[in-house]
Amino acid sequence: MDYVPLGRTGLRVSAAGLGCGGHSRLGQGSGESRAHSVGIVRAALDLGINFIDTAAVYRTEEIVGEALAGQREDAVISTKLPIVPPGESPLGQQFVTGENLASGLEESLRRLKTDYVDILHLHGVMPDQYGYCCDELLPALDRFRDQGKIRFLGLTERFIYDPQHLMLSRALKDDVWDVVMTGFNLINPSARQRVFAQTRSKDVGTLVMFAVRRALSNPEALKDLIADLIQQGLIPSDALEEEDPLGFLRSLGGAGSVVEGAYRFCRHEPGADVVLTGTGNADHLRENVASILSPALAPECLAQLEELFGAIDSVSGN
Repeated sequence: MDYVPLGRTGLRVSAAGLGCGGHSRLGQGSGESRAHSVGIVRAALDLGINFIDTAAVYRTEEIVGEALAGQREDAVISTKLPIVPPGESPLGQQFVTGENLASGLEESLRRLKTDYVDILHLHGVMPDQYGYCCDELLPALDRFRDQGKIRFLGLTERFIYDPQHLMLSRALKDDVWDVVMTGFNLINPSARQRVFAQTRSKDVGTLVMFAVRRALSNPEALKDLIADLIQQGLIPSDALEEEDPLGFLRSLGGAGSVVEGAYRFCRHEPGADVVLTGTGNADHLRENVASILSPALAPECLAQLEELFGAIDSVSGN
């Protein structure tokens, strides 16, 4: 495993992080047993992964807590709390209070079987929600840190609805966040200028989500997405092969598959610290980690990706 510094936190974390949400939720999304999901977390630890990312809404905190029993100090735990009350639109203007956050943190600590978390994020913040978070919820996070219940402050964007990173572009100017989670992939690399340029200059740790989602793991979904981008005039109609639009990741990039190429693209991006990968299958996890630990794509492949997708900022790849 490769280990990297996580911004200014002083934490040294695995370049591959285990994501406990997404469609799989450690296998819970496909009906696997709790014991099976605990086994996925332990398989990650065996691979050298020490960065575990979960959230209250994923309903995997208890699984992480069970898997880390007796090994808490070997792991960096990242979790998240929602900024809207249960039942309210995650995109709306009904918000939790600082007291609600405090109660939520206590529940997360109980489920994780720990008395502190390394990073606590406000989860999925939209541009028009950030002001409230900064004014009303940030003071609560500061209190939690003073109490020793969290070590560092985090913030995650809602990439599907904010693929242009408007929220993080604003938030990073405040320079109060130790770690941020951003969407970044070879189809929408706009975080390069809008997020990583700021995090690198301010030494803010970064977690990459959406490295591989549906469009980069499902050939039919990829073809549909490319067709949409062509229809919108965002890429030339004759730029890619219709049946294998990203085949050049193999022929030029040296990748064994589109998924491998997508992970390698993210891993070697300057400013990308931890690339998150989520699955409910241990073999799949090993394959993904091997991809993340593989060398950078060939320069001519990266140049072609930049020419095709460098200006794309309207899709998430989900």
